Amino acid sequence: MATSMAQTLTIKQPDDWHLHLRDGVVLKAVLPDTCRHFARAIIMPNLVPPVVRATDAAAYRDRILAALPEGAAFEPLMTLYLTETSDADDIAAAAESGLVKAVKLYPAGATTNSDSGVKSIDKVTAVLERMAEIGLPLCVHGEVTHADVDIFDREAVFIEQVLEPLRTRVPQLRVIMEHVTTSNGIDYVKSADANLAATLTTHHLMINRNHLFKGGIRPHYFCLPIAKRRSHQLALRAAATSGDKRFFLGTDSAPHLDGAKESACGCAGVYNAPNTLSCLAHVFEEENALQHLEGFTSLNGPAFYGLPVNTKTITLEKRPEPVACSEKLETADGPVTVFDPECELFWHVAAA
Repeated sequence: MATSMAQTLTIKQPDDWHLHLRDGVVLKAVLPDTCRHFARAIIMPNLVPPVVRATDAAAYRDRILAALPEGAAFEPLMTLYLTETSDADDIAAAAESGLVKAVKLYPAGATTNSDSGVKSIDKVTAVLERMAEIGLPLCVHGEVTHADVDIFDREAVFIEQVLEPLRTRVPQLRVIMEHVTTSNGIDYVKSADANLAATLTTHHLMINRNHLFKGGIRPHYFCLPIAKRRSHQLALRAAATSGDKRFFLGTDSAPHLDGAKESACGCAGVYNAPNTLSCLAHVFEEENALQHLEGFTSLNGPAFYGLPVNTKTITLEKRPEPVACSEKLETADGPVTVFDPECELFWHVAAA
């Protein structure tokens, strides 16, 4: 809710419902940027090797907690990586213990470290049916990976060929379409029942595919799903700022060292954790929808996952001077480039 001062906004502390923290040196470097503003985050399991079993998730959670800055209060919400040999009993036990909050479906080869993903949805149907029985959500990277499908069409084809048949077969399965990038995805979520929701990323609200090629190939705007044309970007912005409870924030903040991004075959991923809230306030103000920012960042996600809303608040303040955000995050292994929204941002996170 807005405070009495026109240039400030106080909201419940946000959560990030799609986050890559990596591991080792990079984990330790990037974690402070998330826990500075966010109380919780759904942690992606696409490490090498992937987080497949409950024991993997427990060990990864312990490494995250060990890397927290002193005094930080942050809860990693763990996920398991779905493979064609995943054990339904292990998944169910991990969910029952409270360790795991969701399972992640990566179509094999869809994005970074997805080679262990699912090639045939039929081979994981029994696991998905078990998840539906116990109410454990499925987080979906919604793209097909067939070579004959254009990269800009992969999301729409996935909905038609994979997701809709799956949801017809297992209607009680709770599904989150992560990082939706098309109007097709927005329309599909709006047309569905209460068991389907979607996350939207910071960068897909700020950029479209023109940014990838402005003045040359720009690797730090390359992500998967790839940014689409402006008409799709506008559909995402309309959904995010609409107040529709089926849409909530998943930054998909995905750090890569610059050497891995700036190469002949650069990695996909945008690191936006440091300036996400400033970007979002900018977008919501442009859309005359600041009254819906709290729902998108802080209320809708907990409601879908069945978790309590955070009790603490943060305050954003619009100031005359732009936000100063470092261009690079330095790690012991090299720099990581921070997302550049290509505009000045004036909303500062003033207090937490």
